[in-house]
Amino acid sequence: MIEAVLAFVRDNREWAFWIALVFAFGENLAFLSIVIPSTAILLGVGALVSTGELTLFQIWAGASIGAVLGSVASFAIGWYFGPAILSIWPFRNHPDFIEKGNAAFRRWGAYAVTIGHFFGPLRAEVFVMAGISRMSVPLFMLVNFIGCLAWAYLTPLFGEVAGHVIGWIWSFF
Repeated sequence: MIEAVLAFVRDNREWAFWIALVFAFGENLAFLSIVIPSTAILLGVGALVSTGELTLFQIWAGASIGAVLGSVASFAIGWYFGPAILSIWPFRNHPDFIEKGNAAFRRWGAYAVTIGHFFGPLRAEVFVMAGISRMSVPLFMLVNFIGCLAWAYLTPLFGEVAGHVIGWIWSFF
């Protein structure tokens, strides 16, 4: 799937912003985040940036907007359904994720939302847990926005840097 998406992005550069938006939205949306490997795709797209085929800004902008939309939707799901949502799939099948999410909130407080952007399996669950715990909406929006911008920038940037390093190493062969 990842290779197919990267090939599609390479062949349809003008859609890179929208592709980044859709995949980042899915990565940050509760339930859907389990099946969408957006972090791997953003790393791969970052490698395409290193070739000059794409710009980092268009990927960052699309991924930032998608991440904000997905994480806010996950927060709203947690807020609306409250603790009852923990009894449905996939939450009921992964009580360890719920405990890790609760432990993150106990340890880091609101910063768990920002930090949660960088932990794939917990990403969307952290936002749902923030909604369930009735985190202040303005506080959630602030720490979430910072986390979205940082994640959407650093993930493809890491892919770009890795692409440059691999290209440099490859030049010796």
